[in-house]
Amino acid sequence: MEVTVTPITVHKRVPLTISRGTASQSTNLWVRIRQDGIEGWGEATPFSIGTQTQTTAAIAADLTRLIPQLASLHPLDRQRLEPHLRPLNSAARAAVDVALHDWLGKQVGLPLWQLWGLDCDLIGPTAVTVGINTPEAACHRLRQWQQQVPELQSVKLKLGNPVGIEADQGLVTALLPLITTGCKISVDANGGWSLGDALIMADWLAARGVTYIEQPLPVEQDGDLGQLSARSPLPIFVDESCFTSGDIPPLAGQVQGINIKLMKSGGLSEALRMIHTARACGLQVMFGCYGDTALSNTALSHLAPLADHLDLDSHLNLRDDPFHGVTLAAGCPHPPTFPGLGLTHHELPHP
Repeated sequence: MEVTVTPITVHKRVPLTISRGTASQSTNLWVRIRQDGIEGWGEATPFSIGTQTQTTAAIAADLTRLIPQLASLHPLDRQRLEPHLRPLNSAARAAVDVALHDWLGKQVGLPLWQLWGLDCDLIGPTAVTVGINTPEAACHRLRQWQQQVPELQSVKLKLGNPVGIEADQGLVTALLPLITTGCKISVDANGGWSLGDALIMADWLAARGVTYIEQPLPVEQDGDLGQLSARSPLPIFVDESCFTSGDIPPLAGQVQGINIKLMKSGGLSEALRMIHTARACGLQVMFGCYGDTALSNTALSHLAPLADHLDLDSHLNLRDDPFHGVTLAAGCPHPPTFPGLGLTHHELPHP
């Protein structure tokens, strides 16, 4: 098979601030696999979590080394391909895996959700994200989202402000009057709280109608998750503490759910394994994203009927996304009905 890698720099409409910093753009890698007149697409997005930093340069180097190894292989040679993919950074592996799925769907003429036999009527709403900011700026951002997504059903608030939980409470207090009745509210602290702060915030947020808390503690404090879950009135989900299916069994009984992201997991193949492993362990599942374009979010939307919660909004905050695929209906992301991922690509002028 023939493989090409193209860098794509995308810019956020509104910079996003979380407990670890602020992001305004991302240089992702568009991976295309060609075989038998069919082209499959995938994306690699750089990200950083603690000691796990996958830069665009490191991902590109992985893919450059991989390309000669794939020359004699076919996209259907998945078992033979696996040893070549295993050593890669997870984001590089995700790009290739998604491209192979896209190629397969196009080869058989079916969208991936239909290939898996899934029911798109079961897809729930995606959250839109309001980052850490002043209460006034956060309210402005929420109003922007409400204009962009008129039938908004889910909002995710980034907390874990380095200033302290009083700032977090101030942001939530300012936003609550603007959130319509029935709209789901979730909170993501990105590991920005101590155990003591997390316990205080769990009670405080539960009293204000929040649905669940994501990654309240830093990864180094995973040992405290069981204590937090036992005392928290809200379900606890982990993100940074869970990359692949192998991370899930030790979390059973310690938390209530996991966040699956393509770049952490290494692609749709592992994402599907994570879903089944989580269910076997009695855990709920949510999907998330980094600085992904519509390419990666469309890929995960094909698995969305299997998720309890969705946070696939990164492409909605891009002003120069070159891809079009997943669409919103009543705030719910729906994958295309075209074969494979069902994506289209268009050139955009430089910002």
